[in-house]
Amino acid sequence: MARWQAMLQQPISSVMRGGSWFNSITSSTTAGSQTVSLVTQVAPHIRDGVNLKWTMNCVLLSLIPSVLFGLYNTGYQANIAMAYLNLQSAPGWRGMLLDALHTGYEAPSVVASVAHGLLYLLPAFMVASLVGGFWETIFARLRKHEATDGFLVTALLFTLLLPPAAPLWQVALGISFGIVIGKEIFGGTGKNFLNPTLVGLAFLHLAYPNEMAGHPLWTNVAGYNGTSIFGAVAAGGMEVLPHQGISWLRSFAGLQQGTLGATSPLACLLGTAFLIYAGVASWRIMLSALIGVIASALMFNLFASDLGPIFQMPWYWHLTLGSFAFGVVFLATDPASSAMTNTGRWIYGLLIGFMVVLIRAANPVHPDGVMLAILLGNIFAPLIDYFVTKANIRRRERRSV
Repeated sequence: MARWQAMLQQPISSVMRGGSWFNSITSSTTAGSQTVSLVTQVAPHIRDGVNLKWTMNCVLLSLIPSVLFGLYNTGYQANIAMAYLNLQSAPGWRGMLLDALHTGYEAPSVVASVAHGLLYLLPAFMVASLVGGFWETIFARLRKHEATDGFLVTALLFTLLLPPAAPLWQVALGISFGIVIGKEIFGGTGKNFLNPTLVGLAFLHLAYPNEMAGHPLWTNVAGYNGTSIFGAVAAGGMEVLPHQGISWLRSFAGLQQGTLGATSPLACLLGTAFLIYAGVASWRIMLSALIGVIASALMFNLFASDLGPIFQMPWYWHLTLGSFAFGVVFLATDPASSAMTNTGRWIYGLLIGFMVVLIRAANPVHPDGVMLAILLGNIFAPLIDYFVTKANIRRRERRSV
């Protein structure tokens, strides 16, 4: 006991520099009949069950509700488009396979919708996983360390945020740009300051705007006009939503045109509960982003309602339309690219919430404002943490005087 007390009295800087007392700890000690190792062989010398693999598995599990609903909604929207155009079979290889399986194209049918949606989501995810795994393996070999399975989380998030109409070669190009430019050139997992999923999506939106944000936007059914909800509201006001069959409850459930798996706030809530329980995601970021959206929408409703229909959109619609819930839960809380201090997380989330509403109102041509808002938050996160840390240091210095 005296030995441990003497070691604990040493300055913490000696621990960070690998001081003499740390190096003097023997490799094991005997407690009863068990031998307990005290020294790990590689950094960061922390003995804990929470590691990178466990964290990634938690994120994958939390995404299951969004994946399942995305399968149904994608096929549901495609079957509605086919019924609208009076088509008897889906175009291309998807139609050949679905006709062979005899699943049908009835939109209310869960089997028919899930089977149809699977043929959109699965190929995109397979391409994103294979290409992402390729780049992870290449850089792991160059750096002579073990490859992680973090690319699976990046690939799944990237896939769920794609429109079903995205060509597979663009999926490969986007995930390559996101992993290489957004993560690996900074040193790999945990060293990037931008979310690689959003970097890849931003690249595709800027390089191929017609395919990513134009016609056909939400389905590959030729001749069906899948338009952005925000674009429709900007052109005709909130009155267009009932004409498109969109109620608030349907948008909360996720039954709306959108990406492959980011349209359901209800599914995201299920994932949120699991992430917070597991301690993987920060509830402060989620709550502050929610407050930021509500406050910004109310401010625009009161002081800028005459600038356009989007400025008149009630706050509760901003929460369910688009991919706000998905982005805040699974992307804004990324520990590598978000703020790390508790105060910084509140500021970071408020900034994202404000920018979501501002981008939607000022640029309704863009299908959503979440991606750009979170990327902007990633850029400012280190600066936010810096000023929060400096303020804490100054406050402690004043107390010590």
